[in-house]
Amino acid sequence: MRVELITTGSELLLGQIVNTNSAYMASHLNDIGFDVLYQTTVGDNYNRMKKVIENALTRADIVITTGGLGPTQGDITKYVCAEITGKKMVTHEESKKRMYDHFKEKDIPMTENNLRQVLVPDGADVFVNYNGIAPGIVQNYDGKFLINLPGPPREMKNMFDKSLKPFLKDKFGIEHVIYSVVLDTFDIGESFLETEIRDLILKQHNPTLALLVRPSGVIIRITAKANSIEEAKQLIKPVEAEIYSRVGQYIYAIDDEPMENVVGHLLLAKKMTIACAESCTGGLLTSRLTDIAGSSAYVAGSVVSYSNQVKIEQLHVDATVLQEKGAVSEETAKYMAEGIAAIMKTDIGVSVTGIAGPGGGTAEKPVGLVYIAVTGSKGTYVVKNLFSGKREEIKYRTTQKALNMIRLYLEDKSVL
Repeated sequence: MRVELITTGSELLLGQIVNTNSAYMASHLNDIGFDVLYQTTVGDNYNRMKKVIENALTRADIVITTGGLGPTQGDITKYVCAEITGKKMVTHEESKKRMYDHFKEKDIPMTENNLRQVLVPDGADVFVNYNGIAPGIVQNYDGKFLINLPGPPREMKNMFDKSLKPFLKDKFGIEHVIYSVVLDTFDIGESFLETEIRDLILKQHNPTLALLVRPSGVIIRITAKANSIEEAKQLIKPVEAEIYSRVGQYIYAIDDEPMENVVGHLLLAKKMTIACAESCTGGLLTSRLTDIAGSSAYVAGSVVSYSNQVKIEQLHVDATVLQEKGAVSEETAKYMAEGIAAIMKTDIGVSVTGIAGPGGGTAEKPVGLVYIAVTGSKGTYVVKNLFSGKREEIKYRTTQKALNMIRLYLEDKSVL
């Protein structure tokens, strides 16, 4: 079945709130075999909204709107839909009773305009709103289904899961499922990655392949349509294996597992400990490592060494090295990593030192220059990096690179 999602509300067009409703619905509809072919956002303008919904009904079997069911004059979605279907508005008595009970329980005076929330087109199927007041509405119009859900995500998600999904399954059944596997890569650019698997992308049918750029790296999404999840997995399996054979060295996780999770599992499995010496990241690397429950089993501690004095006194960096090579240098990064490992008595030491910006850069050492070092029983490895972006982006990319270096070190792969 072809589905179009319409989110209503001028605040979405103004960028005042982020539209999370469409992403949630599209993901869950695809999971149960409904093809979301279009997504539209329209403001609270009667004529424009009417044109958008009428257009959607010409190209989709199911049109689902969110928003515009509330008590104000700006909440017009269900009135627009009622005009399209030629239905008059009537009171939904169960929702009205629930509304009166709600205001009485909260001891809040109820204004007259709240009665707008419990009006529905005559003859419509109604979904009770268990997280709010305005009910959901389903109208069968010329063989198409026009469905209105509330806008607040908490209300929409509950109604979608508890009422709309069972309704759709009952009406249409589940003819197929859509299942995806996400391969998370790092340290390979989108264009190079596409070059490596371009022939697979060009001949894709089922499964399909898509590359998406995220702050954590480029992901490869493999999506299959089948009669069951198990059948979809079997369709994906050979494609996934072929991708691994070509770019497996860049794949660090499946289905968006964070890099810090991957590193934590490796440290636990190998019964190894780690300590961090951070300059330009200001503790962000340690924070990511310790975001994982149980990380106290492998994270010994860290030193945030912004000043040269701390580098010398706490990490035992040679003062001559700082004077001759500078705080942002391969030599300093090496001293920092080895120093923190010795002080904390850990199996692994990692250090970062660089220029996160926006100021502080020079021609020789520009903003974004970062040295990362990892040390352990297999020796010390230092990598020079030049990251782009704003300060917070450079800091995040630095920690992602550092975590990946730790991962490679633990997996006995080349760090350089």
